Amino acid sequence: MQPMATMALRAARQAGQRIARAFDRPDTIKVSEKARNDFVTNIDRESEYIIVEALKAAYPKHAFRGEEGANEGVGESDFEWIIDPIDGTYNFVRGIPHFCISIGCIHKGRLEHGVILDPLRQEEFVASRGHGCQLNGRRLRVSKTESLDGAGISTGGRENSEVSDRQSALYKELLEEGAKMRQAGSAALDLAYVAAGRLDAMWMRKLNLWDMAAGALMVTEAGGLLGDFDGSANYLKSGDIVAGSPKVFKYFAPMVKRHFAGQ
Repeated sequence: MQPMATMALRAARQAGQRIARAFDRPDTIKVSEKARNDFVTNIDRESEYIIVEALKAAYPKHAFRGEEGANEGVGESDFEWIIDPIDGTYNFVRGIPHFCISIGCIHKGRLEHGVILDPLRQEEFVASRGHGCQLNGRRLRVSKTESLDGAGISTGGRENSEVSDRQSALYKELLEEGAKMRQAGSAALDLAYVAAGRLDAMWMRKLNLWDMAAGALMVTEAGGLLGDFDGSANYLKSGDIVAGSPKVFKYFAPMVKRHFAGQ
């Protein structure tokens, strides 16, 4: 494991312990709403603080950007850490055991390291550019599924009424092709699961950088493909992402483009 990935994993483990304790004590969780159906808790903020402080101790000259307000040195360093302290906060708040910590590291605009930690299942996904993707030390590869028939595909993200119609039309077309649809509530875990071959593809729109930075690197390091809804590689900026194993992606990405391009 690369040294910076090791440090990120250590930071995630520290935060993961705090999150797991809180999940077992829901009375300690204080919830507020940032926007409609967009929740934040005291545990999100504590987790982000733990991660930033741990990484800052190791890399004091790096920049840090987090979902819950961390914004230190952005634009002033070649290295930037992108942190989502709890991806899947709604699940966490409702007692649904499906959420994770996501930490990505960008160097001069390019993803270099990614860590996704599921604190309840104790699954640790780690990727570094050119060094592959691992789950608890085991090398990961995307699935070998060759068609949409039987493919496991996940979605989610932000919607409005117009987008919901497009989403429903694509969903219906995929079902007609025999795909098995899922919507679990964590973009980061969806990407990690594509890397692990648990899912064959996923798509989401209007994600934030912290939702996908770590997971996007994992998919590519595990042999998968990524794109924007219009077929470009601009997903980190647009927030619209399509990911999958190569053969499924070949069929799936054009369908997404047909339904969403130009929206």
